[in-house]
Amino acid sequence: MSSKKNTVWYKVLDNKNNLPEGRVQTVTAGHQGVCLTHFEGKFSALDNRCPHQGGPLGEGSIENGMLRCPWHGWDFHPCTGLPPGGFDDGVDTFQVKEEDDAIYVGVEEEETHQDTISDVMMQTMTNWGVDTAFGMVGHSNLGVADAMMRLEAEGKFQFFGIRHEGAAAFAAAAYGKLMGKPAVCFGIAGPGSTNMFTGMWDAKVDRAPMLAISGQVDTQVMGTGAFQEVDLVRAFQTVADFNHAVQQHSKHSELMSLAIKSALLNRNVSHITFPDEVAFMPKPKGESPQTPEGRITPMNIAPPGQMVDKAVDKIINSKMPTIIVGHGARFHMEAIITFAEQLNCPVITTFKGKGLIPDRHELGCGVLGRSGTPIASWFMNESDLLIVFGASFSNHTGITPKKPIIQVDYDPAALSKFHKVDVALWGEISETLSIIKDRVKGKTATVNKRAEIKERWAIWDEEKQSRLKDNSIKGISSIAVFDALNKVMPDNAVIAVDVGNNTYSFGRYFEPKHQSILMSGYLGSIGFSLPAAIGAWAAQGKERPIWSISGDGGFGQYLGEMMTLVKYNMNIKHILLNNSELGKISKEQKAAELDVWKTSLHNVNFAKYAENCGALGIRVTKREEIMPALEKINAYDGPALLEIITDVNLI
Repeated sequence: MSSKKNTVWYKVLDNKNNLPEGRVQTVTAGHQGVCLTHFEGKFSALDNRCPHQGGPLGEGSIENGMLRCPWHGWDFHPCTGLPPGGFDDGVDTFQVKEEDDAIYVGVEEEETHQDTISDVMMQTMTNWGVDTAFGMVGHSNLGVADAMMRLEAEGKFQFFGIRHEGAAAFAAAAYGKLMGKPAVCFGIAGPGSTNMFTGMWDAKVDRAPMLAISGQVDTQVMGTGAFQEVDLVRAFQTVADFNHAVQQHSKHSELMSLAIKSALLNRNVSHITFPDEVAFMPKPKGESPQTPEGRITPMNIAPPGQMVDKAVDKIINSKMPTIIVGHGARFHMEAIITFAEQLNCPVITTFKGKGLIPDRHELGCGVLGRSGTPIASWFMNESDLLIVFGASFSNHTGITPKKPIIQVDYDPAALSKFHKVDVALWGEISETLSIIKDRVKGKTATVNKRAEIKERWAIWDEEKQSRLKDNSIKGISSIAVFDALNKVMPDNAVIAVDVGNNTYSFGRYFEPKHQSILMSGYLGSIGFSLPAAIGAWAAQGKERPIWSISGDGGFGQYLGEMMTLVKYNMNIKHILLNNSELGKISKEQKAAELDVWKTSLHNVNFAKYAENCGALGIRVTKREEIMPALEKINAYDGPALLEIITDVNLI
């Protein structure tokens, strides 16, 4: 025997005079969408969904005494919801009452929420420690978004709504690079998800774990050319290592567990797409959220013994070894620096590894390669053994193959990838170092390079002081910008950098202390920095200052995200070097002995734009204005943008 549900009354109109005679309006009573009508002196409430295609009746109009659906013109009586001609496809009505000129609608008391497939999968996701998402909510991902909303209300999840899904993917990629665990990028079917593609590739090639979740059109219309239909599993098969659609009879919690496990173990992208109707289905009986307990192995794997023997022999017989660290070594620097101090040897970083050791550490030698310093290249060329941790030997870095090389990496495919190395050590870096360090202790006779490192820094400092004298009426030199940033940047900041001449200058002239640096490394995607700063703020914004640096070309890609910073009061400081040109491309055209073509930019006043968004905006055109402006934005509690007019030729 079923009991009658209670009626709950909701005020839907503060003043009945706000809905004139002959008009309709969409209102909400609890979660019930209602078409409120005012017809022949009476207020009535109808279900807002047209029974044919779900059209919003509250956006329709009353014509010739009938309420017309705005989508396909079907008619219903404004008070009874009945269609003309005696058809049986009318709409439900609800009780209405007037009190003190306000209008109330009565609907049945809502049932207690029953977990859906989306709920059990999102609960599994947070159980695995994935608790942050960036994206846009839309019509084909509402079921998943609803499950995320409940977790956020419980304090288990945080969701940041952004202005473009491409920014969401970059934010998630940066989060993965900084934290070593996945964040979520989230989009609707079709264009919302394809917008995430570039950021997903950035995470993939930089080996950052990521979970991409996309909505999808209903299963029954797949293949029919439905609105926003894109086969996302096929579309993402090149970028996502784990890539599946959720079905009604999938093992839902297991599917989510495997997606996150794959992202963590393979340091890659996992993608799950939810057909719209599946996302709303009740979870199967007996299914419960999974946890990672007993599902994932520790990663402190040791290298094969015969390769350790070879490495130990090389190190013991070396007089002038040099250590090179890449992005893959970022979570192992304490062990690496301890080992370098044991060997008294220089430590060089790749550009992606910039900041992993402070430049002014007694063994630190800065960045190697095109974006680097002459100090780094000097010690690489002077060495008799290169010990390389977590680097890929890209052309940009220029690690010479002419020296004896020991390479350490967790990924066996990365070892000897481009050319033969003398010793390929497959193992987790800290575990490998703990074995080697003990084996060579007291047996090495390396030359102490500390004094020579200090001398090479003095030579480079003199060169930089000379370059600081460069001046121009067109704008400020990049070296002047980064010289000032060296003095103001907080020691523990996270810095997201972009792509372009500004990034080359950052590599040469910015001297990191204990900052963490995020970049679009192997993909080299312009526009990365501001979205990446959003990801960094979501990860560590409560503990560390977050800064980002770009040129005008890069900032223009995602300048809408300045409004996201303001919305969430993200205390992010953005430094914008504005030379009104895609300067890196102009330089490349000249190097190729071509005319400079189509690289000029028409810019707004970006500082005023930031102010219009609600942030602090400052523009400087003179060198002496830089330091006061930097100090002002550093002290400001909230999002801020410093626009610096620079000369494209002074990099």
